[in-house]
Amino acid sequence: MRRLAVLPLVLIAVAATALTAHGTTSFSARITNPWFPLVPGTTFVYTGTKDGKPSRDVLTVTHTIRTIQGVPCLEIHDRLYLRGRLEERTSDWYSQDARGNVWYFGEATAELDVLGRVTSTQGSWLTGVHGARSGIYITAEPTLGRPFRQEYLKGKAEDHFAVVGIFGRNAVLTKEWTPLEPGVVNHKLYVRGVGNVLEQTERGGSERNELITVRHSP
Repeated sequence: MRRLAVLPLVLIAVAATALTAHGTTSFSARITNPWFPLVPGTTFVYTGTKDGKPSRDVLTVTHTIRTIQGVPCLEIHDRLYLRGRLEERTSDWYSQDARGNVWYFGEATAELDVLGRVTSTQGSWLTGVHGARSGIYITAEPTLGRPFRQEYLKGKAEDHFAVVGIFGRNAVLTKEWTPLEPGVVNHKLYVRGVGNVLEQTERGGSERNELITVRHSP
C-alpha cells in the first residue's frame, strides 16, 4: 500500500454526546456495516511503528458471541507485537444496531512482559460494570463533523470520534481523541467493504499502522 498523504484538517469542536437508551432486541452480533465489516474467520494484519519500535498488529474475528447486558456481541482478538514480541493482547466486543451502526461494548486488555506475564490491564472496561457504557464505534452513514462517544468509563475509557473527510462513496477519514490524553489526535482511514486500512497519530505521538493482508478462513 502506498503511503497516504493526509491534508491538514480543520479541527472540529469537541462535544460529548449522550447515548440514547436502546432495546436489546434491536442488536445483532452479525456486523455488516460497510465501513467495519466483521466476518468470523477473517484476520487483518497491520504493520507499522509504535513508540519507535516496528509493530505488527493481528486482528482476528472469532466465532465467539458474548452476551453483554442482554446484547449479543461479536468477539475480536487483537494481538500487538513490537520487534516480534507479543506485548499486548486484547479482546473487544462489538454489536450492530438495526440502523447498521456498530457499537462498542467493552474490551479486556493486558500488557505483557518479556516472560509473557501480565503487567497491566489498564484500559479494560465492560458495559454495565462500574458505570461503564457502550458507545458508537462507527456509524453506518458517515456524517461530516458530528462527534460520537465510542466508550465510557470515567477516567479510564473515554474515546470519541468524528468523520473529518468523505472521499466519494468508497473512503472515509475519521479523527479520534480522548480527554484523558488531550494532546493526542489519531486519524483512521476506512475503505468501504474492507474496514480500517490506515491509522496514524497526527499529534502527540508517532504511531502508524497500515493494513497489509486480509485472510479469510471458515
